[in-house]
Amino acid sequence: MGKWRYGVVLDAGSSGTRVHVYRWLNSDTARAQASETQLQSLPVLETDKKWIKKVHPGISTFGDNPEDVGPDHLEKLLTHALKYVPLDEVPNTPLFLLATAGMRILPPPKRKVILAEVCDFARRTTQFQLPDCDVHVQVIPGETEGLYGWIAANYLLGGFDRPKDHDHGKGHHTYGFLDMGGASAQIAFAPNATEAEKHANDLTLVRLRTVDGAPMEHKVFVTTWLGFGVNQARQRYVNALLEASPEETELPDPCLPSGLRVTIEGKPVKSGSPEENGKEPQLVGTGKFSECMHQTYPLLEKDKPCLDNPCLLNGQHVPAIDFDVNHFVGVSEYWHTTHELFGMAHKDRAYDFKTYQQQVSEFCSQSWEEIERGVERGKWGKKVDQEKAQEVCFKASWLINVLHDGIGVPRVGIEELQGTKNTTHALLKGAKEKGFLDPFQAVNKIGDVEVSWTLGKMVLYAASEIPAHSSEALAVGFGSNEPGIPADFQYPGGEYKPLADDWHDQLFSESPRRIPGLLIFVLIIFVVGFMLCGRERRKSAGQKVLRVFGRGGRPGSLRRRRGFPGKLFGIGSTPSYERVLESGEGADDFELGSFDSISDNDHSDSSEGSRIGRTSGWATPQIKAGLADPATPTYFESGRDILGQGAGLGLGPASMFSNPIERGGLMSRTDSRERLSGGKRSRANSPSRLRSPMIPLKEV
Repeated sequence: MGKWRYGVVLDAGSSGTRVHVYRWLNSDTARAQASETQLQSLPVLETDKKWIKKVHPGISTFGDNPEDVGPDHLEKLLTHALKYVPLDEVPNTPLFLLATAGMRILPPPKRKVILAEVCDFARRTTQFQLPDCDVHVQVIPGETEGLYGWIAANYLLGGFDRPKDHDHGKGHHTYGFLDMGGASAQIAFAPNATEAEKHANDLTLVRLRTVDGAPMEHKVFVTTWLGFGVNQARQRYVNALLEASPEETELPDPCLPSGLRVTIEGKPVKSGSPEENGKEPQLVGTGKFSECMHQTYPLLEKDKPCLDNPCLLNGQHVPAIDFDVNHFVGVSEYWHTTHELFGMAHKDRAYDFKTYQQQVSEFCSQSWEEIERGVERGKWGKKVDQEKAQEVCFKASWLINVLHDGIGVPRVGIEELQGTKNTTHALLKGAKEKGFLDPFQAVNKIGDVEVSWTLGKMVLYAASEIPAHSSEALAVGFGSNEPGIPADFQYPGGEYKPLADDWHDQLFSESPRRIPGLLIFVLIIFVVGFMLCGRERRKSAGQKVLRVFGRGGRPGSLRRRRGFPGKLFGIGSTPSYERVLESGEGADDFELGSFDSISDNDHSDSSEGSRIGRTSGWATPQIKAGLADPATPTYFESGRDILGQGAGLGLGPASMFSNPIERGGLMSRTDSRERLSGGKRSRANSPSRLRSPMIPLKEV
């Protein structure tokens, strides 16, 4: 086992699936190389933009042909991951495919079949760790996605490891997280002390672990608004236009540039189409942004009854947000809509409501012909095509409404802020350059590392592999805000089961090796007992056994049984049974079956079209001491700073995943589903395709 640990996460979104590869030092190596400050920090994860790959479309499109999701979709992603995970570390590397909004809206039967195909294909074609499909391949709820995003943002910004450097006042040092995709939107933040006490039952307890094994706990509120992503909001908006004018075939749309005509699906109206002939409705752009803002406001559904005050959108409860201390970062559409078109000159500046609204109004008041010419000239950059230019007026209107009228973010540039007075002038100046002390700032990367919820997932997983410094320490994961381990507690993918000093505990522990070990134990007891029962009884029993299998004949048969079976049962012409284990004859014949090893060289990772290696089916890795290579420069020796360089991500070539088994320990995979998908535990499972009844642990 090498000094690096690896993890692979596939983010299966509505428009496509993106694979992310991460690595971090195994806990023994990290502790040996860490400074005092680093010991009190979370594990340092590394990634690189080369380790990321996205394919289109999303896996939800395989609902009618799930058997194609493997060869037509996953193979490219898994092949890409295998380029950056060393061959000998693949069996020790966990693989997760976590699907989001696109799969959430798929009918449950189709969803179940697709997920089963995904797991089967990955197990059949790779050696990645997949001990439990219910845990490693699943549709995660929006709350879980938001929680992972909150962990990723605070990990990169340094809110976890250096609280004194991120003092927002009132003892608060973490950042809020906002995410908006096509189908849903999420919010996650730690309320101030007053709100946290008042709404304790609404919070999620997140438990992490630093490199030295110390616990780190945070209480976070997280919720999701399904249907409030930009695409679903646009669909609700168009439906409202159709309902308001059911007889009209030309519907004025102030959220489209003037002169643009599109179908109700958002496609340009073609010559001779039913829309042009007046047989189907079409949307006609008027380019009036202020009216667009007015018409999108009702989509917030703030008039819905609030059963648990306070509420923000859709009648859903959210504790009061104290913007003096709660500073939010927004990703996905919050970034794309504010920066891809309007932020080219100031990508690192904080979001300014007044400036942004002015830019959007100026853009959307242009005619579609003017905008088309600007796109052709590359006026707004290479990433802005006609489709993005067509959609941006509605998206900007929706984003502004959600941020300011929905969530209540103060309008920077218009509303004076009362916060930041508790921060030092130097910190305020430095943070202001990136906007992280403003109420809201859209981000895509922090320290050249993409802010992705997949990073939060792997930070939680890496922290769970660190042995606790106390036997009373609680597990890493998240669940209800209750003392101890609540019933709905979600483990990141594995739970430690330390190996007992006593062999009996080793044999009967909750381990995937327990059943093979038990069989061998029973066999040993049987052989010892049989040897002590006397020659005549052995001979009689042997004749009965052989007769059952058609080889013994009647009692008293003179047929000789040569070799070890005959000697063991005392059948034959020579009384050699007394030295069967001393002479070595029996030992040569009595041995365990050999381990069927399958080489990772069965696949080539030099091209995407290469065949992926076969699976071993064995999910629990092994550990060996002395893994660090003293000749190799380590992460901590390089002097890179976890905050200034984005937690050490985006560095160097790959090689990764060390074993969650420490000091001779065995890992037992805890079969738990994500808390917010139902709060149920799956039954305890061990890998289903073992190559050998037993694999010995390597000596420590």
